[in-house]
Amino acid sequence: MQSIFDEWPERYDQWFETPTGQLVRDYESKLVLELLQPRAGERILDAGCGTGVFTFDILTLGAGVVGLDVSAPMLKRAGEKAEGYSFHMVLGDMQTLPFSENTFDKVVSITALEFIEDAKSAVNELFRVTKQGGRIVVATLNSLSSWASRRKDRAKRGQSPIFEKAIFRSPDDLRDLSPVQGLIRTAIYFEKDSDPEEARKIELEGQLKGLDTGAFVAACWDKR
Repeated sequence: MQSIFDEWPERYDQWFETPTGQLVRDYESKLVLELLQPRAGERILDAGCGTGVFTFDILTLGAGVVGLDVSAPMLKRAGEKAEGYSFHMVLGDMQTLPFSENTFDKVVSITALEFIEDAKSAVNELFRVTKQGGRIVVATLNSLSSWASRRKDRAKRGQSPIFEKAIFRSPDDLRDLSPVQGLIRTAIYFEKDSDPEEARKIELEGQLKGLDTGAFVAACWDKR
């Protein structure tokens, strides 16, 4: 998968610059920050940080972040965005994290789990490097959403090769990844082609109803 990711930095960032992409990023970042609650002075691992789209929001709140990714070009782009902040880049695999136990105050991983078959072992690694009393937040694409179905269909037609082997998971799938009871929430209830104003209305309605079908599903666990 690394060679595919290496070709994606520009395309990945361009998507989040579109009107829909900006809206998606805002809602996803809001949910991640609500769950992670990063604080100034904390040391946080962003496992699978990509180009740092979400990393930057954590840095601006004063936390120090170690960004880990399997793709050097993606990591390089993240480093460029984080210049001047407390950001350290590590080239590595979140399935075998190159860190000692109890290293980080908090750990976050956003849209990386779908590219890992043995998700439970990856989550165990995230727990291992988190300090006692720390927090782990994992977000991925929800298999119950139309966004996941559409990406799978495009992959079958050869239009989205990066998602050919992707494994999308449901809220219940995420719950089963840890023996610790956690909080599961979703976001992004509108469609990719929704009008931005209409999308905001749809998103608010989905949040008020507490739907579990949002395209973005996030799990939050505290290590005891």
